[in-house]
Amino acid sequence: MPTRKGFTLVELLVVIAIVGILIGLLLPAVQAARESARRTQCVNNLKQMGIAFQNYHDAMRRLPPGYLAAGPYVDGETDTTPGWGWAAFLLPNMEQNAVSQSANFSLPVQHPANARAVQTWVAPYLCPSDIVPDTPYALPNASGSTVALAAPASYAACTGSDAFEVFAATGDGLFYRNSGTRFAEILDGTTFTILAGDRAFGISQGIWAGAMNNAAVVRGKYNTCQPVVAGTYLQASGLTLAHAHLNNAAFDGNDGAGLDDFSSMHPAGSNFVFADGSVHFIQTIAADGPNGYTSEGLIFQRLGTRGDGLTVPGDFLK
Repeated sequence: MPTRKGFTLVELLVVIAIVGILIGLLLPAVQAARESARRTQCVNNLKQMGIAFQNYHDAMRRLPPGYLAAGPYVDGETDTTPGWGWAAFLLPNMEQNAVSQSANFSLPVQHPANARAVQTWVAPYLCPSDIVPDTPYALPNASGSTVALAAPASYAACTGSDAFEVFAATGDGLFYRNSGTRFAEILDGTTFTILAGDRAFGISQGIWAGAMNNAAVVRGKYNTCQPVVAGTYLQASGLTLAHAHLNNAAFDGNDGAGLDDFSSMHPAGSNFVFADGSVHFIQTIAADGPNGYTSEGLIFQRLGTRGDGLTVPGDFLK
């Protein structure tokens, strides 16, 4: 009888096991390559913002406001009208003229006449590593009721150090309520002062349009910051602003879920654009130390301020 050639069951199982091992080794490399590409695109987004900030300053002799408010300060939640934020004012310099022209800046952000503009996805304001909804986001108030629909954003401008809350009337950084900072006021040097950085929608749900009056920032689906406190939210001004305190907060002693901090879906840190237009990756600063701020956290806070007079170690910025 002729012999039959083929695999035995044992040989087949060995081949399957080897293929499985090879796939297991290959997948992390593929995922790492994809994340590297996404991080590069995020850097490019921030570089584009850096150029836009420079061009805006050249034209207006100042940086755009963190957000624009017409009335007196009360709480950064119920007093933000009209509310247009820094990213909205940058639209023409970001080659987003169509979006800018569809907005009526004399009306509040949430006015129905601005729905088309506010609900428009602006690609440079979205980090490709971030996880955002496919449809306009139902922006809630503190009670969970919808204020308006808006397109998400993956970046926030810096109000300064932890000495100032993002909902305060002012800040020691470059952006806050009705700010109009000039480069001449950056006493620490543009090389060492943050303009804006990653603030992932998947962690803190913000928008690009600005501080929509009575709206709130709530936890994103991927926010793992402890402790988890029901009903935690951040005031409307936090929709477009963050401060340099923690970066990818894992524990927030103020029970704020890290909503007012910078964050990203990149591994181990976040990207930031500085006032000189450079972009740097800053490692995760997940929590304060048992006796207060960590040394890394203190350096990060220095980078968030415009004129504290403190130096930054040369090897901190990558």
